[in-house]
Amino acid sequence: MDSISMLGGSRSPLFLTAPSSHHLRHTQACFLPNGTKSRVGDPETVCLPAQSTVAILGSGDFSKCLTIRLLRSGFHVVVGSRHPKLAAQFFPHVVDVTHHEDAVGKAGIVFLAIRREHYSVLWDLKHLLEGKILVDVSNNRRVNQYPESNAEYLASLLPDSIAVKGFNVISAWAMQQSCPKDASTQVFICSDSVEARQQIMELARQLNFLPVDMGTLSSSRDIENIPIQLFPGWKGPVLAAVALSIFFFAYSFVRDIIHPYVKYKQSDFYKIPIEMVNRTLPTVAITLLALVYLAGQLAAAHQLYYGTKYRHFPHWLEGWLQSRKQLGLLSFFLAAVHVVYSLCLPMRRSERYLLLNTAYQQVHANVENAWNEEEVWRVEMYVSFGIMSLGLLSLLAITSIPSVHSTLNWREFSFIQSTLGYIALLIATFHGLLFGWKRAFEEEAYRFYLPPSFMVALALPVCVILGKVLMLLPCVARKLHQIRRGMDSSHYRCQRLEPVGSAAHVSPERVTIM
Repeated sequence: MDSISMLGGSRSPLFLTAPSSHHLRHTQACFLPNGTKSRVGDPETVCLPAQSTVAILGSGDFSKCLTIRLLRSGFHVVVGSRHPKLAAQFFPHVVDVTHHEDAVGKAGIVFLAIRREHYSVLWDLKHLLEGKILVDVSNNRRVNQYPESNAEYLASLLPDSIAVKGFNVISAWAMQQSCPKDASTQVFICSDSVEARQQIMELARQLNFLPVDMGTLSSSRDIENIPIQLFPGWKGPVLAAVALSIFFFAYSFVRDIIHPYVKYKQSDFYKIPIEMVNRTLPTVAITLLALVYLAGQLAAAHQLYYGTKYRHFPHWLEGWLQSRKQLGLLSFFLAAVHVVYSLCLPMRRSERYLLLNTAYQQVHANVENAWNEEEVWRVEMYVSFGIMSLGLLSLLAITSIPSVHSTLNWREFSFIQSTLGYIALLIATFHGLLFGWKRAFEEEAYRFYLPPSFMVALALPVCVILGKVLMLLPCVARKLHQIRRGMDSSHYRCQRLEPVGSAAHVSPERVTIM
């Protein structure tokens, strides 16, 4: 299994791990912990002697699971604990549970399964840890809790040792699984020592993990922040969805609840739990979907204005471009919930009462046939367009799944996300227009002089669709195509030769939800 290097380094497989490089000079063949034999002739190959010993300082849950994992891979494990007799009963009998001093002296690689607050105990072991590889697996309780990362603090505390950051993103639960299928197997590793980094990466492979080379120890702060971040890419999209939901709910509440109560003393507050929520969901969903594609159009306008694709996007636009997947998935989620709410509307007791009242009024008015051809066609088309738009949104959401995305080439993926995405937005817009129908031209629909909710919700999607039509005009499309092929007509050429920011990987003309 090859490692993933973020520094562009060698991807040659490293067969074995060694605490020091002198084993390479005197060994022509070495054995993996599972007993297989590997030839050693490549100068990049790193070897460990058979039955290599690994020390773990700490006797908590992570230490126990890591110990079992190492034993399964054929390593000999020594555990250092402040209370070895008490801790020994929680480890397999083949594990040597002893004091910190004895454990450190028996291994060249030492895992520190202790918190930063307890690093002071390492000071007394400084002379024993000299030249050894210290793997820091600790995490903090919050992001950027200390001025420097735990690994950098460890390196400053023990300058004669080799500090390596790794295994902190693997939970104790995932560690005890032989082949975890429902947990991440990536292990982010960084160190100022290239040799130590390679050794720990090979050890990770032996444990059936996928090592990711993060470079020098300065990356340890980012690695430590990974397991304690709470959906970092979702903060902006979720806040946008919440803000839009509050706005449209308040807007509908004023028009449909407050206005009848003020003008006619009619109490419609029973509509709040279901009907008002159901009116808010589609308006927010179509607005979020429009925001997905509006970002790409603004990026295209930026490139047209400056005549180059090499100029940096503004930070707000770059963040917007990187949030399109989340915005699209939130749009799909709200649209799906809207469908569920709509199916539940006839089940309400209030709807039954209204149906009986309508039937009574029809009988009382001696109306035998209340068929309205125009209304029948409107509702039929309204429901049909809604189903089609939800189907296309489902397709966009499915193709954003990494396992599905990886089976598509770029042209297929961009066709689904861009072309079909715009079609989904167009059909959803027709769905909203059919819902409103003639009410936009009726005076009584403007309550408190406020237009109906569907008009406010469709303003942005209509603008985005018109913007797409503008981008498809031959004169605009040709100019944009030339810019994206590398033509630079700007007065001030950028020194960079590749697109920057989000444009480095995603072309703004292919606005995706993935």
